[in-house]
Amino acid sequence: MKFRKLKQDVLRNLGNVFLHGIVSVLCNTAKIERIDSSEVDELINSKQNFVLAFWHGTMLMPWYLHRNQNFSALVSQSKDGSLLANSLAKWGYKVERGSSHKGGKEALNTLLENCKNNFSVSITPDGPTGPARVMKAGAVITAHRSSIPLILCGVAYKKKYVFNSWDKFEIPKFFSKVVVKYSSPIILSNELDREETTKIIAECDVLLNQLQKDAEEIS
Repeated sequence: MKFRKLKQDVLRNLGNVFLHGIVSVLCNTAKIERIDSSEVDELINSKQNFVLAFWHGTMLMPWYLHRNQNFSALVSQSKDGSLLANSLAKWGYKVERGSSHKGGKEALNTLLENCKNNFSVSITPDGPTGPARVMKAGAVITAHRSSIPLILCGVAYKKKYVFNSWDKFEIPKFFSKVVVKYSSPIILSNELDREETTKIIAECDVLLNQLQKDAEEIS
């Protein structure tokens, strides 16, 4: 039994390494056009941490683009989440496990603590189970409680594979054009009440969907 478990662990680890290598090569071939990225770059260059939010179905390229930039990431505790967590760790992310369904409160508190330690945070605000492209509270709450800017990011692939999953997960084909469009930094008041916070979440939902639409039109 011990040998069988060891064999399974070895095969799983080899599979993770192979998958991560393929994904990294694929992303490296992409022809990336970043739009309105100067304010994001300024935040990164000045070592100002922030929250970056993008839709779950488009997450591959923004994860890749912001590798090794002092980011913390929230990843679900599912088996698929384990594959993602493995790649993100190799890309220099400080990975925290949890979701709105399992371990969410503890994971959110850990992200807030990471923000205090000057980590930026990447979030898919419609994850881990949807509905797709409908914003939940996590990104806004994290930025609000941490008093750091929130930036939204629309991502589009000209040539892509689309999975039959709840989020219609997208992977760019090799050498595809990729358009990434950023919002300006959104600064949230420390004194927001529940009603105001709910309103901002709705406004961010509209803005992120518009950024996504703009990116798709350009691609």
